[in-house]
Amino acid sequence: MIPLPREPLRYTRPRPDEQDRAAAEFRDRLVTRRSVRDFSTDPVSWHLIEQAIAIAGYAPSGANQQPWTFVAVGDPALRAAMREAAEAEERETYSRRLTPAWRAALEPIGTDWQKPHFTEAPWVIVVFEQVYGLTTTSDGTPDKITHYYTKESVGIAVGFLLAALHWMGLATLTHTPSPMGFLNQLLDRPANERPYVVIPIGYPAPGCQVPQLTKKSLADILIQR
Repeated sequence: MIPLPREPLRYTRPRPDEQDRAAAEFRDRLVTRRSVRDFSTDPVSWHLIEQAIAIAGYAPSGANQQPWTFVAVGDPALRAAMREAAEAEERETYSRRLTPAWRAALEPIGTDWQKPHFTEAPWVIVVFEQVYGLTTTSDGTPDKITHYYTKESVGIAVGFLLAALHWMGLATLTHTPSPMGFLNQLLDRPANERPYVVIPIGYPAPGCQVPQLTKKSLADILIQR
């Protein structure tokens, strides 16, 4: 395979004070991000959704294969169908599938099978991981392309997406109904794509409340050698 051509890196080294200021600004904004489950129905412009997904698309990926698809759903009828299917699975999960340990871990958060965020948030992004790529050989035969570090790559892109949406002043939730195969059917996605995460997007409802959580301290998560 022919190596890619090289180009100069677009980079201007910032001053230390600029780095400190940028780090503080980014941290101060990101520490206010919370998972929101009570959304306002106020509209969010398509332009913001488009820009956030464009930012996510710049995430690094294994062999630069970019193994992701972002499906942004604004249609109310489709979001209602997604909610109905998700709640059917979640009802089964909460009544039959949860182990005692799993149920105990969820209890402080207060979640249940009801998922109103599908219909209350004006947008829902479903992120799909492309388990393998698809191409066509010179004779027209379909062929598979092996993808590398797929889950890691998609996870990084989702991080970019969440940070971008929060930076824009939008509220989000990461939701993984289990199983999620119904999303392929409802959103007409091919067999090589697997649902990775559902992200409702909007503004918090008036009076929205979130659990009082604590995060591990820096000393608990950082080791310097």
